[in-house]
Amino acid sequence: MTISRTLASAAAAVAATALLVLSGCSADAGSSPAPTSSPVGLPATAPVVAPPEGPVTAAGMVIDAAGDVEICLGIVMESYPPQCVGVPVDGWTWDQVEGSESSGEVRWGSYAAQGTYDGERFMLTDPPILLALYDPMPIEDPTRGVDGHTDDRDLSLIQDEVFAWLGTDALTAWPERGYVWMQVVWDDGTLQDAVDTAYRKGVVIVTSAIRTVG
Repeated sequence: MTISRTLASAAAAVAATALLVLSGCSADAGSSPAPTSSPVGLPATAPVVAPPEGPVTAAGMVIDAAGDVEICLGIVMESYPPQCVGVPVDGWTWDQVEGSESSGEVRWGSYAAQGTYDGERFMLTDPPILLALYDPMPIEDPTRGVDGHTDDRDLSLIQDEVFAWLGTDALTAWPERGYVWMQVVWDDGTLQDAVDTAYRKGVVIVTSAIRTVG
């Protein structure tokens, strides 16, 4: 009977030790949940964001392809002439700007523009400025210089999931300083609230390429 109790006690100790080891491994896997373990999860589709009220600015390459003008706020393809999936621009004329290039029916240059944005199109209201001469207002760091705590593995998973969720609304995304940085054409805080709910605050930082004036 004494031997049986001793063996039982030893087995219990081994099992307890194993549980502690497994528990420790699980805790070290990451300080924030992966997308699949998000307690809420992203909505099936991205919410509709109301367009900005009043004047806004946008900066990037402007491409005029046979009269169809768009401003590239994301990636520009390395082709000749250049191409992008941009925001259509109304009211653009080349008479008021310098620094453009052309090839065939395509003309392009990099500028900062001021106007209005209705959620689909940018309406120019002021003469554009050559981007090389543009001195924008500094953008405040939404993290206030504090690094995030999400590990690289989870950041990669979250980046892929949010980028796919936003579709064409997403311009660029990258992991940096413990966060996923996601740039979109425009957000009034609606998209930021959605990703905060899905992953908690301080995991995904949403920034807008179009900025309000004033």
